[in-house]
Amino acid sequence: MESSETPAAGYVDLQVNGYGGVDFNGDDLSAESLHLACERLAADGVAQILATIITADVHSMSRRLQRIATLRGQDELAAKIIAGFHIEGPFINEQPGYVGAHPRDAVRPAETTSMQRLLDAAEGLTRIVTLAPERDPGFHVTRMLAEQNICVSGGHCDPSLDQLDAAIDAGLAMFTHLGNGCPLSMHRHDNIIQRVLSRSSKLWIGLIADGVHVPWPALGNYIRSAGIERCFIVTDAISAAGLGPGRYQLGQREVVVDHDGATWAADRSHLVGSSGTMPQVAVNLQRHLGLPHDAVMRLTAATPQRILAAC
Repeated sequence: MESSETPAAGYVDLQVNGYGGVDFNGDDLSAESLHLACERLAADGVAQILATIITADVHSMSRRLQRIATLRGQDELAAKIIAGFHIEGPFINEQPGYVGAHPRDAVRPAETTSMQRLLDAAEGLTRIVTLAPERDPGFHVTRMLAEQNICVSGGHCDPSLDQLDAAIDAGLAMFTHLGNGCPLSMHRHDNIIQRVLSRSSKLWIGLIADGVHVPWPALGNYIRSAGIERCFIVTDAISAAGLGPGRYQLGQREVVVDHDGATWAADRSHLVGSSGTMPQVAVNLQRHLGLPHDAVMRLTAATPQRILAAC
């Protein structure tokens, strides 16, 4: 039976770039806008999120992290809803396909000085960092983060299996939006999706469940292969979330949302985040994958809350 019932404790979304017309990656984010986004999240049954700051030059990323940290500290609702930050980039793979919607000219190899600058700007609120293991020489940043109990997630990356195993040994604990942040055309057997699934007993697996980023049959296969106990759902929401078709912002770029809810770069070359909401995700998981209510709540509330408690 299909249901959009909100979990008693609320949804937990570990990857939110913006919401309800508000862009967390914008340089003009105001206290009023942040509060409005949190009101809309709460109205949609979301208990907690990680505000996600994506690749830009380190100065800009630091400024955006600092701004949200400051505004959060001044707003009771924002402090309740925003559990911390998910820093996605800039230490990712710059190759076409793997770089995804991130600005290629701002991508750089991982190094501890820049990472510490971002952590300082976030004022101790960093909970997840997405990076490419193969762009972290010696896995120094991975170890640095793991030692601080910050969850290190692979994403927008193409490590070999040996590199993935070494990263896991160094502290990699998660993978960001499996099936995305990679090219449309890859080797049919030896590819990042298969490598990650083969190590799912050691990784939390994040997935976008809007039917656009990953087709429903593939999403169901990923969950069955990894095991539902290792998976969690994110919206990867941008400012367009919950607003329908139109033109919206994510940082310095314009995003076009079509009538199917797909969020495209202005030139329609690739997807850029999602316009989905957690209530939509809950209904879709039941409708398209046939998951029972308790399984949906595990993916959208219980497991991400467990991850938050551990990092």
